[in-house]
Amino acid sequence: MEIITHQAIDPTLCGRPVAVEEGYSRVVLRTTAVMAADDTGLVHGGFLFGLADYAAMIAVNHPNVVLGAADVKFLKPLAVDAEVTAEARVEEVQGKKQWVAVSVTQGEEVVFQGMFTCFVLDKHVMDKA
Repeated sequence: MEIITHQAIDPTLCGRPVAVEEGYSRVVLRTTAVMAADDTGLVHGGFLFGLADYAAMIAVNHPNVVLGAADVKFLKPLAVDAEVTAEARVEEVQGKKQWVAVSVTQGEEVVFQGMFTCFVLDKHVMDKA
C-alpha cells in the first residue's frame, strides 16, 4: 500500500515503514547517539513518541491526518543502538475521528504503549485558504 501522508518524515528520526495496510502499520527505528538524553545512552522519550506518532499517522494514511491527543505510557527505558518496532492499528472510527492503538517493542519486550486520537481534516492543517 502506498503511503500518502507524512511523506517528508526523516526515517533516521521517526523510523522506516516496513508494512502499511488498511488501518495498520509497522515501523522500525534504530536509535542513535544523537537521540541520547545524557552520557548513559538513555534515548530521549520524544524519539519514541515520534516513532509511535508516525506509525499512527500512516495507519490512518490520509494526506490531511493530524494528531489531536495521545494517552501514552513509557514502560521501559531505551538505550542508544537499539532496534524498536512500532505497530499501529486503527481501533475505532467515528466520522473524522480515529483512535489508533500503538505498541512499541524491543524484541519481545513492550517498551511503549499509546492510544492516539487522530483527525482527518477536509483540508491540510497548514492550508490558510
